[in-house]
Amino acid sequence: MNETDLAFTPALELAQLIRRRELSPLELVKLYLERIERLNPQLGSYFTVTADLAIADAKAKTELLTTTSELPPFFGVPISIKDLTSVAGITCTYGNPALLNNIAKHDDGVVTKIKEVGFIILGKTATSELGSFPYSEATGFPPARNPWNLEYTPGGSSGGAASSVAAGLSAIAQGSDGGGSIRGPAACCGVVGIKPSRGRVTKAPVGDRLGGIAVNGPIARTVVDAAAMLDVISGYVTGDPYWLPDPEPSFLAATQQKTDHLKIAFSTSMLPFGEADANCKQGVLKTVQLLSQFGHQIEEQCPDFSGLVEPFQIVWQAGIAASGLPAEALQPVNRWLLARSNSVGEYLQALAQMQIVSRQIIAFFDTFDVLVLPVYLHSPIRVGEWANLSPEETFENIVNWVAPCPIANATGLPAIAIPVGFDSNGLPLSVQLMGKPAAESTLISLAAQLEAANPWIQHRPLL
Repeated sequence: MNETDLAFTPALELAQLIRRRELSPLELVKLYLERIERLNPQLGSYFTVTADLAIADAKAKTELLTTTSELPPFFGVPISIKDLTSVAGITCTYGNPALLNNIAKHDDGVVTKIKEVGFIILGKTATSELGSFPYSEATGFPPARNPWNLEYTPGGSSGGAASSVAAGLSAIAQGSDGGGSIRGPAACCGVVGIKPSRGRVTKAPVGDRLGGIAVNGPIARTVVDAAAMLDVISGYVTGDPYWLPDPEPSFLAATQQKTDHLKIAFSTSMLPFGEADANCKQGVLKTVQLLSQFGHQIEEQCPDFSGLVEPFQIVWQAGIAASGLPAEALQPVNRWLLARSNSVGEYLQALAQMQIVSRQIIAFFDTFDVLVLPVYLHSPIRVGEWANLSPEETFENIVNWVAPCPIANATGLPAIAIPVGFDSNGLPLSVQLMGKPAAESTLISLAAQLEAANPWIQHRPLL
């Protein structure tokens, strides 16, 4: 196996190579750091590369290999962390240059779990400012670019996370999703992204923020890797306002389980936004055709999501105000959203309305096990494509692009984005599977079926 093959090897397989002493953590970390040094200037996947810390951790883990056989599941495997997530002693910018000297004093709960299972952190990946946008072009930072075509966005806000995996600059990545921020970048970059159920993965030390719309989750090259990472980052941390019991069996085990005779709904259009473009529509139709061949019952059905639009936007705007950053420190769209922020009473009313409508949407899953939707309503935009638009025009474009994603955030339902081919521009094409409350195992099993029928791992961007 040459170094490029090694860089694109699934994370669990890398862990096995280390466990068999065929590869050391130090060798692997040096390989990824060399690729980051060479390719990150054109990709912008990382804001911060913690090379010295990664090398020190890798040396310690390599030495530990000689003294113990009891190793955690991802021992020595390199990972990237999104720059909305705190890692003690490392800068956390939230995509804003005013925070370039903001050194995190603690590990977020998900980072604690990531360290406990043996991952080695390579650095902090690019995000949009405050995680607000579905592209990663924060002022003061190089724009993140799509490894499949550098003219296009890798999505956002976990754009750097997804591009780091797709480009072989990390074995796997941590992302977060408040309105599609894992699924969108995974779709743009041709990797797997899981938006877990509300309460599945801790947001410690933060508790309830914006009604629990944002969650941490994995971005990986394979469904198996994503499932295994979800296993290790899941679980209650003292004081979590939402939590779910551990799955039985594990999410990793679910990838080996055949899911039979599911009742699956699909749609290529959404009220009030209309039809997906030809590429995204074809991705959905291709997927449901495969699912039908697997023996699942397929119906073209979709709930009406129009009642979520206004309350979700009000809740989203509140997140900008909650950052505490002054208007003059923000990009124009976030400055415009801050100016539109509602009163506390209006925010609470919107939150209540969002939850009322969410109950109606969740009731749809009393009839159906899975809903297949496009991830976004049209193919990826070019880097800077909306840079000269007014904030109002940009925000309208964003809403009309990402429309299929915020549903899972508002309702707390699980969803997974998986690649299914390429679009007419040669960029990855994906779909999302959305499931019943706490039913990640069903989605993971179904995604593994689809992946087995249409293997994606052999595809690599030509960097």
